[in-house]
Amino acid sequence: MKKNAFKLLTLIAITVVFASCKDKADEAKTTAAEDAAKAQATSVKYMANPAESNIEWTGFKPTGKHNGTIKVESGIFTVNDGKIESGTFLIDMNSILVLDIPADDEYNAKLLGHLKSDDFFDVEKFPSAAFEVTGFEEKDGKSMLSGNLTLKEKKNNVTFPVTVDSTDGQYSITSEVFTIDRSKWDVKYGSKSFFDDLGDKFINDDIELKISVKAKKS
Repeated sequence: MKKNAFKLLTLIAITVVFASCKDKADEAKTTAAEDAAKAQATSVKYMANPAESNIEWTGFKPTGKHNGTIKVESGIFTVNDGKIESGTFLIDMNSILVLDIPADDEYNAKLLGHLKSDDFFDVEKFPSAAFEVTGFEEKDGKSMLSGNLTLKEKKNNVTFPVTVDSTDGQYSITSEVFTIDRSKWDVKYGSKSFFDDLGDKFINDDIELKISVKAKKS
């Protein structure tokens, strides 16, 4: 009887681990920063609309997760032959919001303050993050966008899948949900990459992101 119960518990544990792994968004390929892509004379220029552009984020810990948004402050990019060629986007780190906790709940303000503090993104010292396009290619049936992501003055190149659409002078870029490893940008609080004595009080290094940018022809 005990043996059968042990087998059942083992099967449940394996199932839970498998489900967790399957549900996790793929991590963006992350490498050293590269040279920014340059626009050609034949390129079409687009200006991002901040009111319709943002980044959705989700952070994880053993007891649950939190999610919210960050605004795209500004952006300009070029398109050539239907493909993204170059571009630079600024991200307003002061605009970070927590959406899974009611706005009038005191814990919302507490968590938001912690995220803005030097434990996490230190927005007073680093009010903006940036993304600079370095490449765009079709791979395995998907459009892959690459660029240097600068956060807290740390710069790494990331590659992730996007869907692009061009209609009547409007252009949209929408990424699939992907993850980045925050430790690569020195976001250290509660990270096992920096601290060995956290027990179950750690916070996952992976942050899920989904980027949405809408722009019009300049």
